[in-house]
Amino acid sequence: MSLLMQRLEGTHKDVRSGATEGTAASGSAPQPGDPIVDLKFRLHEKLLKQMDVSKLAGQEQADLRRHVEEAARTLLAAEEIALSRDDRMRLIEEVADEVLGLGPLEPLLADPTVSEIMVNRPNQIYFERSGVLQVSDRTFRDNEHVMRIIEKIVSPIGRRIDESSPMVDARLADGSRVNCIIPPLAVDGPTITIRKFSRDPLQVDDLIAYGSISREMAQFLQACVAAKLNVVISGGTGSGKTTLLNVLSSFIGSHERIVSIEDPTELQLRQPHVVRLETRPPNIEGRGAIGTRELVRNSLRMRPDRIIVGEVRSGEAFDMLQAMNTGHDGSLTTVHANTPRDAIARVENMVLMAGFELPIRAIREQIASAVQLVVQVARLRDGSRRVTHCSEITGMEGQVVTMQDIFVFEQHGLDENGKVVGQLRSTGLRPKFADRIEAAGIPLPPDMFMSDRLAAFAAPHTHSNWAPSLAARLRG
Repeated sequence: MSLLMQRLEGTHKDVRSGATEGTAASGSAPQPGDPIVDLKFRLHEKLLKQMDVSKLAGQEQADLRRHVEEAARTLLAAEEIALSRDDRMRLIEEVADEVLGLGPLEPLLADPTVSEIMVNRPNQIYFERSGVLQVSDRTFRDNEHVMRIIEKIVSPIGRRIDESSPMVDARLADGSRVNCIIPPLAVDGPTITIRKFSRDPLQVDDLIAYGSISREMAQFLQACVAAKLNVVISGGTGSGKTTLLNVLSSFIGSHERIVSIEDPTELQLRQPHVVRLETRPPNIEGRGAIGTRELVRNSLRMRPDRIIVGEVRSGEAFDMLQAMNTGHDGSLTTVHANTPRDAIARVENMVLMAGFELPIRAIREQIASAVQLVVQVARLRDGSRRVTHCSEITGMEGQVVTMQDIFVFEQHGLDENGKVVGQLRSTGLRPKFADRIEAAGIPLPPDMFMSDRLAAFAAPHTHSNWAPSLAARLRG
């Protein structure tokens, strides 16, 4: 049975609560005595009682929605309540959202400009658009309504949430990442945080157009991936690490076997030879969990050309470094850190979490020999995401891992619209691995690393195709 039909069946469990438009900014939730609210949920309950889910199985989502809206329209006509045409259409749409989707969250999920959705309490929903948080006029009816929507999210993928297990990570059918936490841990009621999954993943030209990277840096990063350098993407929460990882993974050749490991699955890999692995949480008895570390170790037996780990958070960092140092070149991963130097320290700490009593120098030598490039991304004060550093790991000096910046973003202030103005410039240092890139048959422009070569970020770039010869080589 499709995920949509599983969700539809889940709506039969409890229809005592619901949602309506409200004014979240004022904090006024719709009251149970509101006649429009009561009408909507009366229609919702009647609709669920008369629907035969088995007869709807196999229908396309658009056809299924038309069927539900037509049934809701018929039930509404039988109510003989005077409503304007716009109110009737809106009421029917909301009933369909309750039956087929996630209720008041559906319009936000359908809006391609919304990147994140945050339900703090039934009458307070925030969303992020263009890097700026805004309050929504959509609301839930009460805590029970929020709980029912959470159940519709987690049930189809075999996750559970209750008082004994009040936190859960899940994903929607389109891959959007979901985190839910309920009382007693969430004091003000059940909360939902959704990081939306782009239906059309950003491409490198999109990042150039948005000013996230320069054309020169994009060409440089593409060459690094094609030459099978090991790359770590570093950044804070919501800085765009996964987006950049997805873009870098698109530079991998179609002839290579890729094993991706994520918690949960987010990457949108377009190559034909991809094996996707996802961690598993413990079952109701608290057993059966399979974490990232186990999957990384197992991936080594799967004959990968590339290993991509969505994010290293713990002891799997040790296994990732081992893979990078034992012939699995071209591996990619992300790590939470605020600077390239902090990223090295974070990886060092995570290796210690693996439980091995290794000398600090031995760990740092492993890092220095495994990782060639750290790419730092940041979310700036105007909400934009930018690559701020491309830093090469050059080796060891005494007890210290040595690094040098190849590209650095320099911020010069804000324009009249509050947007960050700055430049991404080359530091003038030629990376030591440049010879390795050229040995792989990937030519780099001779002036790429000149210190006076600047890439202005004051205005967006236009879309265009770049490095066509390299792109053609990768496709081959």
